[in-house]
Amino acid sequence: MNRRVRRKTLQAKGNVTEAVTKGPVNEVEAVVCLAKEEREVDWSSLPDDTVVALFSLLNYRDRASLASVCRTWRFLGSLSCLWTSLDIRAHNLDSTTASSLAKRCSKLRSIRFRGASAGNVVINLEAKELREMNADGCRDLTDASLSMLAARHQRLESLQLGPDFCEKITSDAIRVVALCCPRLKRLRLSGLRDVDGVAIGALVEHCRDLSELGFFDCMNVDETALGNAASLRFLSVAGSRNIKWTAASQLWVSLPNLVALDVSRTDVTPDAAFRLLFSESLKVLCALNCGSLDAGVFLAYNSKTKVLLARFTDIVKGIATLSQDSHSAPNLSGMKRINHYNNTSNNNSKISNVRNSRIGDNKSSEVKEWLEWVLSHALLRIAESSTPGLDSFWLKQGTPILLNLLGSLQEDVQERAATALATFVVIDDETATVDPARAEAVMHGGGIGFLLDLAKSRREGVQSEAAKAIANLSVNADVAKAVAMEGGISILAALARSPNRWVAEEAAGGLWNLSVGEEHKGAIAEAGGIRALVDLVFKWPSGGEGVLERAAGALANLAADDKCSMEVAMAGGVHALVMLARFNKHEGVQEQAARALANLAAHGDSNGNNAAVGQEVGALEALVHLTGSHHEGVRFEDMGLAFH
Repeated sequence: MNRRVRRKTLQAKGNVTEAVTKGPVNEVEAVVCLAKEEREVDWSSLPDDTVVALFSLLNYRDRASLASVCRTWRFLGSLSCLWTSLDIRAHNLDSTTASSLAKRCSKLRSIRFRGASAGNVVINLEAKELREMNADGCRDLTDASLSMLAARHQRLESLQLGPDFCEKITSDAIRVVALCCPRLKRLRLSGLRDVDGVAIGALVEHCRDLSELGFFDCMNVDETALGNAASLRFLSVAGSRNIKWTAASQLWVSLPNLVALDVSRTDVTPDAAFRLLFSESLKVLCALNCGSLDAGVFLAYNSKTKVLLARFTDIVKGIATLSQDSHSAPNLSGMKRINHYNNTSNNNSKISNVRNSRIGDNKSSEVKEWLEWVLSHALLRIAESSTPGLDSFWLKQGTPILLNLLGSLQEDVQERAATALATFVVIDDETATVDPARAEAVMHGGGIGFLLDLAKSRREGVQSEAAKAIANLSVNADVAKAVAMEGGISILAALARSPNRWVAEEAAGGLWNLSVGEEHKGAIAEAGGIRALVDLVFKWPSGGEGVLERAAGALANLAADDKCSMEVAMAGGVHALVMLARFNKHEGVQEQAARALANLAAHGDSNGNNAAVGQEVGALEALVHLTGSHHEGVRFEDMGLAFH
């Protein structure tokens, strides 16, 4: 569902403009360089509390590596106070590994994982103090697995499964969650076929502190049972179908504590929306992309204490209006940053207005967090749907809102906002076409700087989505120049060395798109990008077709330049590409490997790469093998290699 733009063009040779503005060196590289310049340091003399403080600045992967330095650091690195949160989405943990981590996880409070198999492994962590569980990719998660997770983690306060549809979860599992987790305050589930009244009733009866429910993209939700959830402050049924809106609005309007309601992407009727807006407690009604609502129906509606957020309303202004009331929902949070590409415009003033407002109290902070979450979710879903006729909305409202959401304090909101930016700029996946107006709106709004800041984060999930957005935006030549000027090439080259395959894959995609521009090739080589791309081939020789295709594609573009082609060869690129052409079965990988080899061999007598390709062991076998491919692109590139 998430779009990645892949560039497969540019085989022409030519001189490279090597002088591009160099960006800031990656933080880790800066530390390494500094360490080389300084005298030897006796790290064992550091006080324990200083070492623990240093450990706390690292992600858990680097923390575990550093703990292997000595016995003392092993002990300090295993302290439970350092293991209060864990993100294992990028790892395939087995039960043995999970059991070995159990001693460190006695005080684990928050965990994020991907896939049903990971859910089964989480049980072996024995994290009985767990408060928050966030999972995606759970299409295969069953009632039995979810019930076991709930039974083993009875102190859960927040459970989130999505945005992928949980098609195998039924109301039976929801009832078990209600019985096992009486402290539950937040429940967000996506893509269930049916949420019946008995399940909702169990939540109301057993989870007395339940303040937020979210049933996203569900086939059926019992609206009558939701009318009995008196403790709810936040409710979302975004994307859910078959809701009887007349009955729902009559019941929900009486919920005494309901402050915010999300009905985005539903068929809510104008009458029901009007009735809900006149609820005594309701402050915010989010109704993005609801086809039955239009501006004409709500022209007469005007309220200083309630806000309707829809495509035809000024969303940013509405949020700013709410922030003026200390007892109501406030602003979206944002990062302060100088924007070198900011030509004064209405969109940019909207961003500044929202960021400069302040939060009144704790309740307002809760509403802000909820509003950020539902807006990021709704905008991503709308971007994925490619709904026509939204150009004006994206340019005037969608872009400023997404840029603000990049500055959220919630990691999953930042990830979703970056993914939405990567998605909404793409108007044709097949031809890798990016809408120039949308891409430049992100650039002029300061989005390149925000995304590069996130790419330097130590949180790998945020790194991956930020790199994906940068990669897609870089298809636009003007945006690519902005990325280079802001130091994006060195950042992407550093991310390409990440041990996290998803991060490395998106970074390689960014280098692939940037390498289309002749003026960027020298900078990629200077930043160590060629070595990083070649290393990726050896790091994931199989099972990582996405990262291999992107790495080979970037090397193919770089190999079209005479100087860069020599660096590719010196870095071991010929052997790596021949290996891909011979043994990898993925057609996209084969095509890019053949194109890269053809470009390397195309320089004739200008360098020795032609001979190097011919002399590489297995090159002839690869040539013959690719000739028989069923994929036209593979055969075409193979013919180019044979010609040279």
